[in-house]
Amino acid sequence: MHDELTKKDILKMEEEIEHRKLVVRKQALEDVKVARAQGDLSENFEYKAAKQFKNENERRIRYLERMIRTAIVISEESAEDEVGMNNTVDVYFEEDDEVETYRLVTTVRSNSLKNLISRESPLGAAIFGHKVGDRCEVKVNDSYSYFVEIRRIENTADDGTDELRKF
Repeated sequence: MHDELTKKDILKMEEEIEHRKLVVRKQALEDVKVARAQGDLSENFEYKAAKQFKNENERRIRYLERMIRTAIVISEESAEDEVGMNNTVDVYFEEDDEVETYRLVTTVRSNSLKNLISRESPLGAAIFGHKVGDRCEVKVNDSYSYFVEIRRIENTADDGTDELRKF
């Protein structure tokens, strides 16, 4: 499966990779060396923790590099009146008689606790490309769906403050 990423997502990932290679990796190697010098490795908690941290850092670097390599780069551009990437959207849920506000982001930045939903989520997929006043069916699975209406679209920009998910 290929993740859809914007150019800004990739830039943010490249920055993290560089930081992990130049700063974190150096510190992790130093920590392993210091812990190793303390003697008996079989009961050396510091050594095990340092090795684990070093390995986690290397895994994250490989993961991010693989994401970039296999990514499908998508545009943040959208028609002024249509739901597109990074747009903030007021959505009316018919079942609940409630309006919620969401921002459409790529999967690597989605965070439901902050109302950042991915374009691949059921709600994101349903509203993407639609206009104010459109009634959209959100298909949760083969046996359940619900309807929402788009009430407002605000063209918000990616200001770079959204965190990348840790996975």
